[in-house]
Amino acid sequence: MSDKISTFTVSIYSENNIGLLNRISAIFLKRHINIESLTTSQSEIENIFRFVIVVNVSEIMIQRIIKQINKQIEVISSFYHKNEETIYLETALYKVKSKSLFNEKHIQKIIKKSQANIVTVSPDYFVIEKTGWREETEKLYKELEPYGLLQFVRSGRISVSKEPMNISNLLGLNTDK
Repeated sequence: MSDKISTFTVSIYSENNIGLLNRISAIFLKRHINIESLTTSQSEIENIFRFVIVVNVSEIMIQRIIKQINKQIEVISSFYHKNEETIYLETALYKVKSKSLFNEKHIQKIIKKSQANIVTVSPDYFVIEKTGWREETEKLYKELEPYGLLQFVRSGRISVSKEPMNISNLLGLNTDK
């Protein structure tokens, strides 16, 4: 354990109750820790939800935070992982003026080179989807900006651990039906 600041991905498994997100974010707020990314979704277990939170803190601090999160009644369990222990991606959508697609052949090369996909085309705009690491979605943003970028949105991090976690057993759930 060190005081060195690192990026950690926090996974929280919980019931889906009103107010839990506020209480979890308050744990970070009290410690003046900025949440870099937050994603929530249904987990691999029915009726159990997963929060994925990315923060830059020391390992000592993340351990304290995990202890505090686990004290929340609705939280079944929480874990933290270093970047090298997870597989993670983000998804971004870029809305660009349609005239750029038809008038600027270079933009088609940018889309192909970045391994992005055009998901919709209308007379006024087209939408590109890119899944990858943050650096890749930011690079595509910078490349598309001169062509009339109308809107941009990026998801928070989604991740899975590299090592098998067998979440049902870790959470003490019996999945036999």
